[in-house]
Amino acid sequence: MSNTTTTGSPTTAPGGILHGLLWLVWRRHRAALLVGLVITVAGCALFAYQRIGLMDFLNTKAASLDGFGMPTKFDERFNSTFGRDSAFLEFVPAIVGVFLGAPLIAGEQQRGTIKLVMTQSVGRGRWIAVTLGLPLAFATLCTTLLSAAFTWLWSPAHEHAMYGDWLEGGAFEITGPVPVAMTLFMTAGGIALGLLCKRVVAAMAATAALALVTALLWFDQIRGRLGTPRSVTFPYDSGGRGTSRGIPHDAVQLDWWAATANGKRFDQVTCYSADHSADVACRAKLGIANQVIQYFDYGQMPGMQWLGAGILLALTAVVLALVVWRVRRRPL
Repeated sequence: MSNTTTTGSPTTAPGGILHGLLWLVWRRHRAALLVGLVITVAGCALFAYQRIGLMDFLNTKAASLDGFGMPTKFDERFNSTFGRDSAFLEFVPAIVGVFLGAPLIAGEQQRGTIKLVMTQSVGRGRWIAVTLGLPLAFATLCTTLLSAAFTWLWSPAHEHAMYGDWLEGGAFEITGPVPVAMTLFMTAGGIALGLLCKRVVAAMAATAALALVTALLWFDQIRGRLGTPRSVTFPYDSGGRGTSRGIPHDAVQLDWWAATANGKRFDQVTCYSADHSADVACRAKLGIANQVIQYFDYGQMPGMQWLGAGILLALTAVVLALVVWRVRRRPL
């Protein structure tokens, strides 16, 4: 393969990092890769700047607030900030999949350049390895940096940020390994759909649909099953809630039931009305003696994230293996 551009200028200086096929892949997709790099640097800088104000609040002003005033003041000061950060990071996997993954091979097929490459002294195996390797490495680097920077911002305030709900509030999907694994999965999915669709616009639309379906399945079917819920049982009329019953203050409550002594559960509002005496008689009739709270401890979060990331990475490996197989064995 020639190492010159269409104008005949050298692709790189002798001994440069990018040359040959690697330079060609960079050249074809440099706009998307450079935009991703700029966004990553800007995002990390923004999170670092936001952390300055956050730590100032936690180290100085928070000390003068009581337990009830702290959440209110924190929400007034930082709720919108974390909301915007979360909204941005939650869309990163879909954006990368749509704008980088989907056009990666579909664009080459649509323009016919893939056939030109195949006529050169470049085997299919080497071509697909470089074509997949460089963008996926770039996506991994950028999302790892964004995730690490936001985790650094969020961790000191995890008890209050996003209303203290690290599972439903959004922190679970945008900290730790999950955003990296989700981005790689969406990128691989976009690449596979592009290979099948052979048209960029169609591939991008299909990838957007994949992102929507993946989000629905993740939130409704997968996330809540990545850990084993813990529970605490206490007498129904004993009073006290939350930490007074042994539930960590940074835990995420999943459900709350009324229960009999032998463990049969009822909805929390069972035998609950304005008439206290009628409620007591109702509970006695049903045998309700306890309340049960089910929750995830904050200490379970890393394990749940790594399990979820492992599932996504395994699916990514399967999708990429199918892409490589099809490129090597089927007409393009």
